[in-house]
Amino acid sequence: MRYVAFVGRVFYALIFVILGLGHFSPQTIAYAASQGVPLATVAVPFSGVLAVAGGLSVLVGYRARLGAWLLVLFLVPVTVMMHAFWAAQDPMAAMMQLSNFLKNVSMIGGALVIGYFGAGPLSLDARMSATATRSPAVAA
Repeated sequence: MRYVAFVGRVFYALIFVILGLGHFSPQTIAYAASQGVPLATVAVPFSGVLAVAGGLSVLVGYRARLGAWLLVLFLVPVTVMMHAFWAAQDPMAAMMQLSNFLKNVSMIGGALVIGYFGAGPLSLDARMSATATRSPAVAA
């Protein structure tokens, strides 16, 4: 059971690290601009930084709570702006956007859980916490 949180973090973080790197490509920036994202040339790479930084933080379990909140900060505007199923004219496009919207909502839920509970036992956060509690205080 000790490895469950670690494996879950790896699976969860992969999408942010892999797809976040794509936020620096001209194609992704152009697509976001075509969807009405304001200042896409700045906003999209910035969102990529949030996604990659948050994903790596959760992946290795270093300041994972902060990393999870970076993912929430990334996901909320992306979910609303890029997956507006309510605005799609084509029923098939609306269904695809609804699916992506709900996927992102579930990822927000996962980030909130990590933001609250932390990374779990096999993480740099847990290792640093254990080291801090074992080390005697240094007298000043």
